[in-house]
Amino acid sequence: MDDQLNLFNRLQELRQQIRYHDYQYYVLNNPVISDYEYDQLFAELKQIEIEHPEWITPDSPTQRVAGVASDKFVKVFHPKPILSLSNAFDNQGVLDWFERIKRINNQVANADFVVEPKIDGLTVVLHYRNGVLVQGATRGDGIVGEDVTTNLKTIKAIPLNIPLANSNLQPPSYVVVRGEVFIPLKEFEKLNRKLEEEGEKVYLNPRNTASGSLRQLDPSITASRPLTLLTYDIVQIEEERPSTQLEMLNLLNAWGFPVVESIHCPDIASVLKTYQVYLEKRDQLPYEADGAVIKLNDLNLLDQLGVVGKDPRGMLAYKFPAREVTTKLLDIGVNVGRTGVLTPYAILAPVEIGGVIVKQATLHNFDFIREKDIRIGDRVIVKRAGDVIPYIIGPILDARDGDEVVYQPPKNCPACGQKVEHFEGEVAWYCVNAACPAQLVRNLEHFASRSAMDIVGMGIKLVEQFVEAGLIKDAADLYSLKKEDLLNLEGFADKKAENIINAIQQSKRQTLPRFIIALGIRGVGEVAANDLANHFGSLDKLMNASQDELMSIEGIGPNIAQAIVDWFQTPRNRELLSKLKKNGVWPIQEQSTFSEQFPLVFQGDTFVVTGTLEKFSRDEVKDFIEKRGGKVTDSVSKNTTYLVVGSNPGSKLDKARSLNIPILNEEELIKMAKG
Repeated sequence: MDDQLNLFNRLQELRQQIRYHDYQYYVLNNPVISDYEYDQLFAELKQIEIEHPEWITPDSPTQRVAGVASDKFVKVFHPKPILSLSNAFDNQGVLDWFERIKRINNQVANADFVVEPKIDGLTVVLHYRNGVLVQGATRGDGIVGEDVTTNLKTIKAIPLNIPLANSNLQPPSYVVVRGEVFIPLKEFEKLNRKLEEEGEKVYLNPRNTASGSLRQLDPSITASRPLTLLTYDIVQIEEERPSTQLEMLNLLNAWGFPVVESIHCPDIASVLKTYQVYLEKRDQLPYEADGAVIKLNDLNLLDQLGVVGKDPRGMLAYKFPAREVTTKLLDIGVNVGRTGVLTPYAILAPVEIGGVIVKQATLHNFDFIREKDIRIGDRVIVKRAGDVIPYIIGPILDARDGDEVVYQPPKNCPACGQKVEHFEGEVAWYCVNAACPAQLVRNLEHFASRSAMDIVGMGIKLVEQFVEAGLIKDAADLYSLKKEDLLNLEGFADKKAENIINAIQQSKRQTLPRFIIALGIRGVGEVAANDLANHFGSLDKLMNASQDELMSIEGIGPNIAQAIVDWFQTPRNRELLSKLKKNGVWPIQEQSTFSEQFPLVFQGDTFVVTGTLEKFSRDEVKDFIEKRGGKVTDSVSKNTTYLVVGSNPGSKLDKARSLNIPILNEEELIKMAKG
């Protein structure tokens, strides 16, 4: 018995030692033992766990490298939106941002800042419960990411258990940490040299390599790549959140996380100087960085400023100048957009820009080609900044040899052959053929896309197949499709046809903002669609709105207002809306669908939600409960007041029953909200 106890104690001791040495090596870059000594400790731990598999825990260092491949990544909802950043490209842009947020809150005038390098990597979101890593996900679209926990566990810079560095700290009961996974530049060079020696294809840039490595279905492949991590944000914590960005970074560091370097700036002038420091040492940084992130140090003030679109007002990315190259313009192609606008693009002799091989670049519009006198055969300057699409700056006139050809805009649409129209005073050239296949396919692709009606499984290939088969002439025809229609198409069996039909019918429950986005009105994106839905509440009212009424909405200018009016006054579009309404696709904005007269009816109650709800998304039901004073948590415990259950509930339902926790469906939840 004593021998077993001694062996178990040795196991615990080995785990603690290995965690300490991982921290010294991967976080502090300061190893205190040799690789051989480390390997001996690891081998001893592994042998004990082989002899006693019942002692293996998820946070053991031996559990980092898993060899079981997954056939898919599960989608996971983030506890809060994982926001992006708005950009500035010069000092004036930063000063303009500073003035904007000062007008919103005059406390900004005396605020201090933190400036951090903007790492060009892959954002990850790490969940810890009682100090143990329980889930890791990619950022995805900011609302929903992919569960890559098994792969993240292979990255030794990510603690499996916190606190790692300071054993005197108590682990947080629940914390969500945001960071950036990347490949250090030196490691990237070593990886490419190794591949080159083995006769394998080398990688083009660290960022894409890191992203591809993390999203491998086989985690052993992820483990073979030199990935690491730097953290910079606590997304959510059940304990008290730090009040400043510097305190947050210090807390992350105390828990054992590697944190991004930062410089404290007492005022905006110091911020501009700090940006220059990072710009000058850009090539000395151990990772790819495409700018500096400016953050208000006061996190409470940052939260008070709120969000515009998907960007927090209290943060800004000050981008580094883009790198430029020259190459030959081989030809000019033309794309036909979903609104009929013709857009020219450059076909280039392949050239590398910042590790990416560029073969095409945007030419903006036909006026730009004429004004810059860009000719086929020219040597042109190509620019690329971060993930922005490469674009042409202009030709190098001294490189001309006389063989260059002056470009003439097309007289006929390259997609349908119909005559192209161009109106004096307008930049755009249009194909006005409503049956143009390029427009129809792209219109339908946009309508079904994730940001619009989100018809699962319906990508551009499927849209093309439906159009070519003559099954759909517009978006409304989707809702008249029958399973029998699809079974005659190549690649369709009973199950696939049924899934697509179900997905189309499911999209009828989409929200009004998503429906407005799906219509494809020029200039109306996510933010404008939300504003329109909140203001008008229904499509019936929006359809008949005047330009003046539209312009009364903050953020809707004269051009967008006119585009909205024109879209709804077009007979073909009215016909489309009539067909959609007839087919049951006519959402209403549920601003006040449920009475707000009982705002604190759930005061003191704790809810857990499981399964798929019909009337709410996960974010919507959380918002619905919290507005009425309730709290929503992830796991069922004796402190849970109610479990809200939808279709296909998970194990939470069994646990709630075992604890005798009241179970509600959606209707019961809504009735309770009404008192």
